[in-house]
Amino acid sequence: METYFGRHWQSRNKTYDQLELRADSLLRESPADAVKSGLIDGTKYEDEIMKMLSEKSETKDDKVDFVSLEKYNNVPSGKKFHAQKIALIFATGSIGSGKGDDESIGSETTAAAIRKAREDKNVKAIVLRVNSPGGSALASDVIWREVTLAKKEKPVVVSMGDLAASGGYYISCAADKIYAQPNSITGSIGVFGVIFNAQKMLNEKLGLTFDTYKTGEYGDMGLPTRALTPGERRKIQNSVENVYDQFTKKVGDGRGIAQANVDSIGQGRVWSGEDALQIKLVDELGGINDAIAAAAKLAKITEYRISQLPVQKEPFVELLEGGADDVKQSMINSELGANAKYYKSLKDIFKMQGIQVRLPYEITIQ
Repeated sequence: METYFGRHWQSRNKTYDQLELRADSLLRESPADAVKSGLIDGTKYEDEIMKMLSEKSETKDDKVDFVSLEKYNNVPSGKKFHAQKIALIFATGSIGSGKGDDESIGSETTAAAIRKAREDKNVKAIVLRVNSPGGSALASDVIWREVTLAKKEKPVVVSMGDLAASGGYYISCAADKIYAQPNSITGSIGVFGVIFNAQKMLNEKLGLTFDTYKTGEYGDMGLPTRALTPGERRKIQNSVENVYDQFTKKVGDGRGIAQANVDSIGQGRVWSGEDALQIKLVDELGGINDAIAAAAKLAKITEYRISQLPVQKEPFVELLEGGADDVKQSMINSELGANAKYYKSLKDIFKMQGIQVRLPYEITIQ
């Protein structure tokens, strides 16, 4: 105990006995008293601290680049700090519009992370780690656009995890180089749309019928209260085929393959990483470290550090902010047990909006 306290109070020029006296006396010192006794150096407001930090770092108050204690503590001692960075961006889960989370890819969040890496002059290359079965075609296209913009300014390398299929491949195909594991599941260059028709269930099981008032012929197209007409089906099919045409063209442009050849290996076909290498959907077999090394080589840098995006929240803060969701998920897991995964799958199905570029089934790798 004495050794522990001595190590932590040595910098304050305090002895173990002095510390023990304070503890035994239950002294509750005011900030002013703490200054007088030498426990702290002074009292300052946040703006005063910011001003002091900006002066020491020679930056403006709002430009001070902070690093968390956790990240600082994880930096190996004795190693040089490098200004040059390789941005490592994680894209994990189904792809949807808006903001994502730890289990899903949000087009806004991921696009913003790629944009931030592109605009950071210290970031010399980007590695996009993809582990996704795909999702919304629109959201995938938004992310693809940011990859193409980044590629114009610095190297972009994709590292595929267990799964980088359909929309997961869509956001990968524009990269300068693509790495996959031999058993990665990729490809699935295909498109589909889902329209729910619950009319029979609503009418016959619940006794519900609907009267509709609309301003145009197609005002209620896609509602689950009725089936699509043949004309409506054709319009949706045309949209699906149009997205597929864009998908195959972008793969062709990104991979240097004729669009007709992309179609011949597309149409929803799934490939292993090893097979994908043979048909030029990926460039190399390897893991994330291989992708980082390739990015450094393309950027012509030998000394660099890894900058992870989006910026991860401190575990304690994340725990506090996600407390309610964690409790809810815990209750679901408790009630459903092993069947909780089917509940999640059902939720994902109901989230589907618009044309989808995703695997039409789930793959579980154990």
